[in-house]
Amino acid sequence: MKKTLLFLTIIINIMFADLVDIYRSQGLDAVKNQLEKELTKETYWQEYLSDKNVDYGYYESKKYVILAQKDAKEIALYKVDRGNYDLVLRDSVIVGEKEGDKQIEGDLKTPTGAYELTNKLTKLDQFYGPLALVTNYPNTFDKTLNKKGHGIWIHGMPLNEDREEYTKGCIALDNPRLKELDKNIEFNKSILLISEDTIKKASKEDISLILASIFKWREAWKKSDINEYLKFYSESFKRHDGMSINQFKKYKKRIFSKKEKKKIEFSNINIFPYPNSLNKQMFKVLMHEDYRTKYYTFVGKKELYIELKDNKIEILAEG
Repeated sequence: MKKTLLFLTIIINIMFADLVDIYRSQGLDAVKNQLEKELTKETYWQEYLSDKNVDYGYYESKKYVILAQKDAKEIALYKVDRGNYDLVLRDSVIVGEKEGDKQIEGDLKTPTGAYELTNKLTKLDQFYGPLALVTNYPNTFDKTLNKKGHGIWIHGMPLNEDREEYTKGCIALDNPRLKELDKNIEFNKSILLISEDTIKKASKEDISLILASIFKWREAWKKSDINEYLKFYSESFKRHDGMSINQFKKYKKRIFSKKEKKKIEFSNINIFPYPNSLNKQMFKVLMHEDYRTKYYTFVGKKELYIELKDNKIEILAEG
């Protein structure tokens, strides 16, 4: 342990000395460029994540992870605390009457995927219990697959105590436990992962690869390097507005040909497993993007749905 700490101290001192030399000879922008190169390296992220638990993802701004397992009819709430997961609640639930991933309105299936909670509803019909937490189903990826339906909630049991065996697609749990769940989260800082069976945990290697790739993708974007940029996209890619990969390529080639100077900053990065019925190793990236050129500015939420394939990321959908 002492040898490891000594080694790290030596490396840090060497890097600091190098940065001072770069600053002295080339200025502050050159130092920033050198630091940003580090963000494109998996080794940097592996070291950064070495003391963190990433089983259910990497979170910078989300604080609560809710796992819903359909076959076991179980829900669990974890609080993300300093790179670890603290179990807050675990209980049984009921889910949609039909097995499998939701596809269309009225198919009585609970969706499989990763969702944000967008609202809390009260003063509902007694059938839904004391409150309901609203999900953003169908999300951007669902829409690219033409999935239909709406009103997928986490809600309670009928207040008249006439408990049913199934829902029409929602997730329902006993009212006292629902109130406990609600009391222990901030719904807009929560992620809901719904899986068919036991969720496949992420590894530090997975998350390091994704983080490094995101910053490599950003560098290609900033430099208008169209060939490098498009390497990050799957041939089955669809944008949030339905744009196909071929349409997207033409659009980006036209934009990149302008060689505009761009500022692109990412913050509040959250990366989490994306359960799916497509037999893909998927993750969702949710982050804040600050994008500025001379004539255009976008500041807001950026989401990527990616597949890990052959030790690289492929962007399947973007919003």
